[in-house]
Parts: sequence; C-alpha cells; structure tokens
Amino acid sequence: MSASATAPVRHRLGLVTTARHCFSLTGRNLLHLKANPGEIVGFVFVQPLLVIALLVYVFGGAISGDTATYLQYALPGLIVQNSVMSVLTTGAGINQDMSNGVFDRLRSLPIARIAPLIGHMLGHMTRVTAGLLMLLVAGLLQGFEIRTGLLSALSALLLALVFGIGLAWVSIAIGVSARSATTVHMFSGVLSLPLTFVSNVFVETDTMPGWLQAWAKINPISHEATALRALMSGGPLGTSVWWTLGWAATLTAVFAPLALRAYRQRVV
Repeated sequence: MSASATAPVRHRLGLVTTARHCFSLTGRNLLHLKANPGEIVGFVFVQPLLVIALLVYVFGGAISGDTATYLQYALPGLIVQNSVMSVLTTGAGINQDMSNGVFDRLRSLPIARIAPLIGHMLGHMTRVTAGLLMLLVAGLLQGFEIRTGLLSALSALLLALVFGIGLAWVSIAIGVSARSATTVHMFSGVLSLPLTFVSNVFVETDTMPGWLQAWAKINPISHEATALRALMSGGPLGTSVWWTLGWAATLTAVFAPLALRAYRQRVV
C-alpha cells in the first residue's frame, strides 16, 4: 500500500462547525473554575473591592478633596485599568497550557485547529467581563452614580471589552511565541505601566509635566477612559469612542495574524 493511501485525509471544516468547537472549548475553559473556586472569588469579587478601597479611599481625598468626587471620576478609569491588566494575562495562560501539553492533547481530537486558541481567549474574556461587572456593582454600592442610564453604562463596558479583545491579541502573539510564561508576565507588567499610569485613568493629564502630557493625550487608554466617563457620567463624547474603536481594530488587524501564524508554527 502506498504512503499516499495511508496518509490521513484532512477535511476543511465549515465556519459553523469551527465556531461550535470554539464555544465548546470556551465552556471547557470555564469549567476549570469549578475545580479552583478561589480563582473566581479572588478575580471577580475580591479584586474589585481591593481596587476601589486602595485607590479611591487611600488617594481620593488627596487628589480630589473627598472620596465621593474622586470615585465618580475614577471608577470608569478603574474599569479600563482592570480590563487592560486582565487581558494582558491572556497570553500567559495560553503559554502555560502549551508548555503543559494541553494543546497537544486537544490537537489529537477531531476539532478545528484554531479552537483551543479561540476557546481559551473567549473563556478568559468571559472572566474579564464578570470582573468588570463586579467592579461596576462595587462602585455603585460605594456611591457611584450612573448619570446616563443603564444602557449607556452597559455600552461603556462593551466598549472596554472590544478594546480588551484587541489588546488580548497582543498578549496572545507574545504568549504563543515566548518559551515561558514568565516572559509573558514580564511583558504584561512592562506594557501595562505606561499604558495605564501615564494616562487620564487616575488623574487629569493637565497635572502632568508637559513631556508626559504629550504621551498621555495620544495614549489609547486615555481615549478609552474619556469615552467611558462620557458614557457613564455624562459629558461630550467627542471622538473618544471612535479613537477607541480604531485602536481596537488596528491592534486586531496587526497582531491577530501574527498570533495565528506563530500558533500554526508552534502547534499545528
């Protein structure tokens, strides 16, 4: 029997089948939380409360004169910061699963090759969504006022998630290329600092030195925080939403192909 006759035949899966496989592995990724409930308690419940307690109640009086005023300013920014720091860990989880052989075991199954990667990302983004919702609820319990309506506030969270997906592709590209999760963690920490702290997340940019203001004004995180404040607390949107969507589209267009190419080279 010839080698060509014994070689396995690969069939191209349809879009619906591929999507079904991706969502199935998303559910598998979330089921792991049942074996580790401490992760969901810490990530969804404890972290938002600590963020508000440490940043608003420790620094709010010094920055704005009273914590209530600062909470109204800071909570949309804290939602942005939480989403950025959370999605930047996506690549570390993917790298760890690759190193532990999880992706190799999944590759032996008759599923779409891209499903493990997309399923992991969607599962992680689901946890990020739960964390952002809890952060908003914690802020409401502390006195934050949604002055634009619930639908507008939910649109703000959706905008944060859309930008988060774009930024997640950056982390995934590093995660599938790096040889250790430690490298990805270091990259995430280095990237998150200038993005979140040199922006208007915590303070107005006009309080910064001129050379920092130049970066803060073009920082995509500043545009995102401005958009969320307008959607949740009122005020003019300007072009902040379009800048945020533009950055999300650009990050996805640039880093998604790089991540998928590196993924195919390493796994498929």
